[in-house]
Amino acid sequence: MKLDAEDLAKITSLTLAHYEESAQSFEAGTRDHDVSQNIAALLRHIEGQAPLDILDLGCGPGRDLKTFAALGHHPVGLDGTPSFVDMARQASGCEVWHQDFLHLSLPPARFDGIFANAVLFHIPSQELPRVLKDLHATLKPRGILFSSNPRGGNQEGWNRGRYGTYHDLDTWRTLLQAAGFEELEHYYRPEGLPRDQQPWLASVWRRVG
Repeated sequence: MKLDAEDLAKITSLTLAHYEESAQSFEAGTRDHDVSQNIAALLRHIEGQAPLDILDLGCGPGRDLKTFAALGHHPVGLDGTPSFVDMARQASGCEVWHQDFLHLSLPPARFDGIFANAVLFHIPSQELPRVLKDLHATLKPRGILFSSNPRGGNQEGWNRGRYGTYHDLDTWRTLLQAAGFEELEHYYRPEGLPRDQQPWLASVWRRVG
C-alpha cells in the first residue's frame, strides 16, 4: 500500500515523539553500547587522510560524535529529535543539524563518510530510494556509507511506537546498488553469536559515479 503525504507526516511525527518522550532513558540505556566494530568498519574503508568529515546520521544524544571527535575527525551530527540535538551539541561540542530523515537538506559532496547506525530502518521503504540518493549526493566521490539495521523479511510497520522497515540482505543490496553504491563488506551483530541471535545487519558501501 502506497503511503500518502499524510501517512508519511504521521510516521515522522509519531516516531520522533516516541524518541522525544524517552530521550533521557534512551541516552542512559545506550550510553555504554559498544559500536567500535561499526566505527572501525566505516573508517577503514575511507580513502582520505585524517581529519575526515563524517556525517553521523541519526546521531541521537551524541555518543558516537564524541568518539569520532576524540579520534581527531570532524563529525557533524544530524537528528530529528529536538532533545537529542540539544544533548548531542552539549555532549560533543560538535555541529548538529536538526532535520528529519524524510526532509533532508544536505550540502553536495561534503562528507568523506556517513555513519548511519540504527537509523535507516525508520525510513518507509517507498521513500528509501530517494533518501539514499540524498546520502549519495552528500558524499565526496568514492565516499563511504556505513549502515546497521535490524534485519527481517522485508516487512514494515509500527513497532512499540516507532515505524520500522526490516530488510533482508538481498533487498538491502538491491536498494543500495540502485542508489549508486557498491558493497564493500557486510556482517551480522552482535559478534560471536549464532546467526539466529544476530538481529543486526551491518554493511559498508562506496559511492560510485
